[in-house]
Amino acid sequence: MINSIDGVISLIYIIAIFIIGLWAGIRHKAKSNGSSANEYFLAGKTLRWPMIGLALFATNISCIHLVSLAQSGFDSGLLNGNFEWMASFTLILLAVFFVPFYLKSGVSTLPDFLEKRYDRASRDWLAIVSVASAIIIHIAFSLLAGGIVLQTLLGINMYYSVIAIAIITAVYTIVGGLTAVVVTESIQTVVLLAGAIIMSLVAYNKMGGWQPMVNVLEQTNQLQKLSMMRPHGDASGLPWYAVFLGYPILGIWYWCADQTIVQRVLGAKDENHGRAGSLFCGFMKILPVFIFVMPGLFAWTLYKTGQLNIDSLKVIHEGKETINSKGIYTLMILQLVPKGLAGILVAALLSGLMSQISGALNSISTLVSYDMYKRWRPQATDDSLVKVGKIAAGASLVFSLLLLPLLNRYESIFNGLNDIIAHIAPPITCVFLLGVFWKGASAQSAKLTLYLGSALGVLVFITGKVFPASLIGQIPFMVMAFYLFCVCVAIQVVTAKLYPVVYSPQSEVLYWQSPFEALKSPGWKGIGNYKFLSVMLIVIMSVLFWIFR
Repeated sequence: MINSIDGVISLIYIIAIFIIGLWAGIRHKAKSNGSSANEYFLAGKTLRWPMIGLALFATNISCIHLVSLAQSGFDSGLLNGNFEWMASFTLILLAVFFVPFYLKSGVSTLPDFLEKRYDRASRDWLAIVSVASAIIIHIAFSLLAGGIVLQTLLGINMYYSVIAIAIITAVYTIVGGLTAVVVTESIQTVVLLAGAIIMSLVAYNKMGGWQPMVNVLEQTNQLQKLSMMRPHGDASGLPWYAVFLGYPILGIWYWCADQTIVQRVLGAKDENHGRAGSLFCGFMKILPVFIFVMPGLFAWTLYKTGQLNIDSLKVIHEGKETINSKGIYTLMILQLVPKGLAGILVAALLSGLMSQISGALNSISTLVSYDMYKRWRPQATDDSLVKVGKIAAGASLVFSLLLLPLLNRYESIFNGLNDIIAHIAPPITCVFLLGVFWKGASAQSAKLTLYLGSALGVLVFITGKVFPASLIGQIPFMVMAFYLFCVCVAIQVVTAKLYPVVYSPQSEVLYWQSPFEALKSPGWKGIGNYKFLSVMLIVIMSVLFWIFR
């Protein structure tokens, strides 16, 4: 357990974020002279690029990343860093191709965009799936990771600690809306990064630098831990082709078509701020490999050299001693970090947990209000929309807490998270991609793709879990995501031929005649131009992948 000084630092941080969140939301409400739904859910569309980028990063990075990326670094080295660096490319897609349509159409939610591009049935289906995914992926998994950490560090029962943090976060989120979420997320991003950098430096110094770590990897025949591109048959189940085929399917859904993430962009002041904010986040996604994954790899070499005691993580499974590496990050805090600094690390973990929960709760309230309640009550007032959104946020939080025992069965939180996404994402990625890039994508074809693709994803997921030795159970989840996506594309293309597209005045301007059409917008002049930033980001990421290939 951490000492009292670090505990006090953590408590002060929680109280400060709570006060700042309430203050930001109430202040924005007072300045806007009212509590309209637009002000509450989208911050009155006033967000500028720095806050958008920071909020995107904060909503993405949670306790899951701090805990599970360190775990993956300990178990398999830099491999899972692919999920972080590949995100930069999908953020370029968001900035260049999706942001213009989202802002031009004036939508409040992504299901709203699907209705404008396709029809109401597609909107309804995506709204349901988006709420479910926000509850499971963005809240429940984050609570699980946070609970494991807080139980180890503070000695408090996992469920008691996450319930307390969840309630505190829910209060300022429900009261303050998106403004409170974005302001607190911006602060939490800075704290989270500071904590992660401290841990990286502590582990680096304890090991004695980079070369001693490499020497240990050489001596133990584990140099492949430094490689992000693994060969066919790698024990991890993530060879290089699985990453390049599967990640775009997961990433496009997550960064371009998931309400919890994209809602920050929907609140942008204009197209240039939306684009620059997305690309700013793309540059920030370079950091996690070095400050989240790398500490786990250092922990492994410290363990091998006797400088990190992991006896508390050893368990007996099926008669054999194994290491339950879920707790490696908290073990590093307890054994490696000096007093006082450990409190900052705990604050960083809390930042990740609170920012993820607040972002997801705000997106759920927006989806339920606009895409469900207003769907059945078109004349609903702004006050009633806000009220329903607040009730939905509270109910979803309770349901997320009930899911914790079930999700805790995954050995790796990060792999469990992505395993679920791999079976949810393919049909949604398909209808968004074809909807934006193919004029022949019809409403009927989108609806059938969402229905059939989602049903197939659930069937494959259940089959793989019930019969793990079957052919389906043996296919890596990233490769399975690609296969499911190909089936969804086939469904949409074939059904689009059977049910040709009929455009409305709205839908006929919501697709690109060609990819180059997206580049016609001049953007800002100078270094902030979205074309310049996109090219720079592509070059940097290509160099990094080459170095760690």
